[in-house]
Amino acid sequence: MKLHYLENSQAIRIVWLLEELKCDYEVIVYKRDPKTKLAPKEYKALHPVGTSPILEIDGHMLPETNAIIDYLLARFPNKLRPTPSEQEFQKYNYWFHAGQGTLMPILTMSFVFYTVTQKVPFFLKPILKKVSSEIHKMMINPRIHGVLKTMESDLTNVNYLAGNEISAADISMSYTLEVTDVRIGLNDYPNCKKYLKRLKENKTYLASKEKVGGFSATP
Repeated sequence: MKLHYLENSQAIRIVWLLEELKCDYEVIVYKRDPKTKLAPKEYKALHPVGTSPILEIDGHMLPETNAIIDYLLARFPNKLRPTPSEQEFQKYNYWFHAGQGTLMPILTMSFVFYTVTQKVPFFLKPILKKVSSEIHKMMINPRIHGVLKTMESDLTNVNYLAGNEISAADISMSYTLEVTDVRIGLNDYPNCKKYLKRLKENKTYLASKEKVGGFSATP
């Protein structure tokens, strides 16, 4: 089993999961293009979507973070996903999908607006900044803060998203929340901030970072 890992990408979550599951695997690290910061052509050649992460297993290439997580949880024995009959399952199921399905797409949209605004000719910058500001005000910021308010409430009396034991929902959310902290900030959400600190200090997560030569959520 091989994990094709693009440096400083959301694939860090899969390294963490593989370490939690104590899997026998090889991680192949790909450096980003120094100019574009995108994946190199060697990485893009692995699969038509060309996105990180990609798990190579039994001769097949499997992309998509949560698809990989679901596959690994189904294949290897673990206690990282509550069963549907357990009380924690509803919270687990929501947060497992909310990071990738709601929060990450909004953060990506915000980053695209920021990038485009920085790269257009100077005479277009005021126009695009105005457009970006209005879209953030109307759609992007309310959704981001809606998710964070919900998370803040859910973390009131527990250490993790599905209770007091770490789950795959936390591993899936980890990268997304790190990016949120870098781009938006969590100072208004003390429970979320403590939760992220807890994740970043997790011993298996720290070992995962070391395995790939470090990690940063800063663009």
